[in-house]
Amino acid sequence: MHAPLIIDVAGLSLTAADRTRLAHPLVGGVILFGRNWQDREQLTRLCRQIKAVRPDLLIAVDHEGGRVQRFRTGGFTHLPPMAAFGQLWLSAPRKGEGEGGPALRATNAATAAGYVLGAELRACGVDLSFTPVLDLDFGESSVIGDRSFGRDPRVVSLLAQALMAGLRSSGMGNCGKHFPGHGFVKADSHLAIPVDPRSLKAILAEDAAPYGWLSASLDAVMPAHVIYPKVDRRPAGFSARWLHDVLRHRLGFTGAIFSDDLSMEAARHIEGRDVSFTEAALAALTAGGDMVLLCNQSVVDGGAPIDEAIEALSKAMVQGDWQPNPASEERRLALLPQGKGMDWDQLMVSARYMHALSLLP
Repeated sequence: MHAPLIIDVAGLSLTAADRTRLAHPLVGGVILFGRNWQDREQLTRLCRQIKAVRPDLLIAVDHEGGRVQRFRTGGFTHLPPMAAFGQLWLSAPRKGEGEGGPALRATNAATAAGYVLGAELRACGVDLSFTPVLDLDFGESSVIGDRSFGRDPRVVSLLAQALMAGLRSSGMGNCGKHFPGHGFVKADSHLAIPVDPRSLKAILAEDAAPYGWLSASLDAVMPAHVIYPKVDRRPAGFSARWLHDVLRHRLGFTGAIFSDDLSMEAARHIEGRDVSFTEAALAALTAGGDMVLLCNQSVVDGGAPIDEAIEALSKAMVQGDWQPNPASEERRLALLPQGKGMDWDQLMVSARYMHALSLLP
């Protein structure tokens, strides 16, 4: 079977309706938001409730650091924005330090941040954070901005590699986003339909370069809801040209592909036509995606949009409009951590964790 739907839940604990949805074989995981947070004990209970429904459900969250960090109290470290590591890389050498010193300190600090991020989430039962951001900071995009490590794709790649090493040492995988790049466009894809007019050659030379350089390290990738008309009329997340031809074949990526949130404005229009959640989900899956995110729909009409999407995808499967992909399911399951995370109290006094905290800029 293939469980491509990543859904959300409305509150601090599961309702009967949540449990029914999560038990459905087409649902593969949960994405958490700030509304699912009260304190660490409650978050840990919620994660246990989710795993009690099905141990294979993937529990994910957008928790990057800076302004995109869902859990900020209860002992969670306020992680710096990724731009802080890029600034450290470009800083002047310390007295007696060679010219490469700042770059080496920046990569060490990024590894520390990845470890702190992953270890804290795993101590509460969260499996995956959608990080790192691989977008380049061209100084134009307000939605990316300081979420980016910087402008140079080489620096972005090496700092992301370091962050991912820290995540991996905590037992957590990674997800690079937003392929092939969201940093060049001004428009916010949550609210509008960004269009990037550049050629494929230009995008591959800069924005998409980290995806090739990190193809052996990335566990998952999330495409951008951006249209690149010189490559395809569809946003990247709905484009077989981008996902199959470029990401898989040209850049050699073998991990999981998540859609970005299908409730975003830029995901509700494909080739000039308004589309439903289900149409968007089918478009993303048939283009080469493995999983699709339906975010913030549990709070709409009691979760009716989620129920409709589950029913419609089931119907599409029966009618032959969509075929489950066993390889996609293998990629989903590969994102589940091996073993339990460290107990929070043990983590707080571990030498590795305390040293990692001391390295954060």
